[in-house]
Amino acid sequence: MTMDELDQKILGLLSADARISLATMARRLRVARSTAQARLERLETNGVIAGYTVKLGEAAKAARLRATVLLEIDLRVQAAILQKLRTLPEIERIVTSSGRIDLMLQIAANSTPQLDKVLDVIGEIPGVRDSESLIHLTTKLDRAV
Repeated sequence: MTMDELDQKILGLLSADARISLATMARRLRVARSTAQARLERLETNGVIAGYTVKLGEAAKAARLRATVLLEIDLRVQAAILQKLRTLPEIERIVTSSGRIDLMLQIAANSTPQLDKVLDVIGEIPGVRDSESLIHLTTKLDRAV
């Protein structure tokens, strides 16, 4: 899908505030409300916008314990493993990898007991051969948007 300047501006406004009203968006873009709505619907239909979410502020992030989990798995049952991992709300991201590690998980938990429980569940999934957990201590740089 080709996006023009208006589409880019819509994405910019939504990136800054996913809760922006359609009327406010149209006013800031200086277009009719119906134009903004049609563009937004097209971006959703074409998969450019996959959903709307909450971006946690620093206060909420600071209270969460974060970890990266490296998994070696039986690739023959990867689909079943991924299906089970997707059901765990503490898992924020799953990335495939080349080399010794097959999957990298980004996890956020509210406490060490909660993190421990999630790690136990992951370790018990059939096909998970080995895991290594890396607890995040202090973030020195974060360029993620």
